[in-house]
Amino acid sequence: MYLDHVKIEELNAENWYDCCRLEVEPSQSKYIESNAVSIAQSKFEPTLIPYAIYFEEKVVGFLMYNSVQEELEGHWIYRIMVDKDYQGKGIGKAATKLMISEMAKQPNIKKLVVGYHPENKGAHNLYASLGFIDYGDRFGKEMAVVKNVNE
Repeated sequence: MYLDHVKIEELNAENWYDCCRLEVEPSQSKYIESNAVSIAQSKFEPTLIPYAIYFEEKVVGFLMYNSVQEELEGHWIYRIMVDKDYQGKGIGKAATKLMISEMAKQPNIKKLVVGYHPENKGAHNLYASLGFIDYGDRFGKEMAVVKNVNE
C-alpha cells in the first residue's frame, strides 16, 4: 500500500544527519547498532553501501548492505531500520524490496544473507515474508537467513 510513497536514496550530505537522529523502539535497541555507528563503519569499509529510507519525502529509516560476497557465499544486508514513529506501516518491507532490487543489479550476485538475533520477531517476520530461509546457519548470537536472488 505504501510502496508508491517509499524510496531509498544513497546516503549523502543532505540526508546522513537525519539518519543519525532516527530511533527504534527501546525494546529493539538491543538488536541493532545506531545509525551513526553504521554510517561510520561504511566510511572505513568502502564496500558497505548505506541508504536513507524516505516516506513521502521525509527520511524515516536507514539501510546498508555489502557490495561484495562474504560468508555463506552471499551478499549481506547489514542494517535495516525504520524510525519508531513510522513502524508497522509496511515501510520497512517496501524499502527492503527496493534494496533487494538494487542488490540484484550487482554482478555475479547469487544469494542475499541477513543476520539477526533469534528473539527479534519483527526481523524474522519481515525476512520470512520476503522469501529468506533459515538453513540453520548461526554466527555468534545471530542467526543468518538466505534468499536466492533468482527466486
